[in-house]
Amino acid sequence: MMTLLFKVMRSCGLLLITGVLITGTSVYRADPATAQELEKVRIGVGTRVLNITYPWLMMPQALGYWKEEGYDVEVFPISGSLAVVQQLIGGGIDVGQANSSVVIQGNTDKNLPLRVLTTNATIGWSLSVKKDSSIKKISDFKGKKIGVFSLASGGIPLLKSYLKQNGIDPEKDIQLISVGAGAPPVLALRRDRVDALMFWASANVGFENAGLSLRYFFDPAWRTYPDFSLITLQGTVDKKRDMLEAIARGAAKASVFAAANPDCVRKVHWKNWPDTKPRGSKDETTLIKWDLKLLDAQLEVMNAARSLNNGEAWGGASADGYSRYQNFLKNSGLIKQLIPAEQFLINDPEFYKRVNDFDHAAIKVAAKACKFD
Repeated sequence: MMTLLFKVMRSCGLLLITGVLITGTSVYRADPATAQELEKVRIGVGTRVLNITYPWLMMPQALGYWKEEGYDVEVFPISGSLAVVQQLIGGGIDVGQANSSVVIQGNTDKNLPLRVLTTNATIGWSLSVKKDSSIKKISDFKGKKIGVFSLASGGIPLLKSYLKQNGIDPEKDIQLISVGAGAPPVLALRRDRVDALMFWASANVGFENAGLSLRYFFDPAWRTYPDFSLITLQGTVDKKRDMLEAIARGAAKASVFAAANPDCVRKVHWKNWPDTKPRGSKDETTLIKWDLKLLDAQLEVMNAARSLNNGEAWGGASADGYSRYQNFLKNSGLIKQLIPAEQFLINDPEFYKRVNDFDHAAIKVAAKACKFD
């Protein structure tokens, strides 16, 4: 069972440096002269490493979308979604990128005024097995070992619900094993230490890039639940609505750009953050293929999030989607009560229209031309 604990923390070990984007070992620096004229905004992302799978956060910096809006934006990796919420409450960041489950639980169980600016992805988790595995259907998982990132992983409630719906007692009929991320899960499955893996979309692509051939199982309903979202506090909505619109609009422009030409995103990303270029092969063609597979997987869940808004808005959020996911969390015992799903969103019918008020066609033309490398 996933347990989410909220504590107000004024210091979470987050290093904030004006005008610098820290992504692992790579650094992005804003133009000092320009930065002095722009309003500063800090965005914390619930991840350990920022890479090509975050085009709505990386491309606005590389392409100048946020500068055009008048903002000097710093984007930082933070350990996870709970740390993002802690930093929002403590005033360390203005905007966060976090899983929607913490938004729902924060509102329903902790009365935290968390609000969604835009949903950037739906839930892309899947249960995977090797292609030659004897596991052909869900009932075959009975008695099996399933590798997960950690025993507090956000995918575990999804997994347990899925198995339970298919006649398997997740508390008695399977064994969950913490395998971490990166190479360890690949080795665990390859050497039969586990029979399956339960991971998010880009992680699964990483496993395939590492040489695994996989088959996937998932509940189609997961793809209708909003997940990774830009969030803030109601107090920030009240005081800095124009800034929030600009941040969401820059992210929406970048999403349009990425969908129009993924390979241009790859080129721009490698140029601006060369340390994030994949390693493990000297063959440039292979490295390109690996990163494009990661980006394609992310674009799939980004497009699914867009479909929650009737396929029209890249920068938006769906009360219906949040309602479905809230009901799932309640039925899974992860939240104690239900509240109107509109409470998770910004109470302004025109907000998302203003976010998407830009020349989509011009963004697509620029992406196709790709004159940024």
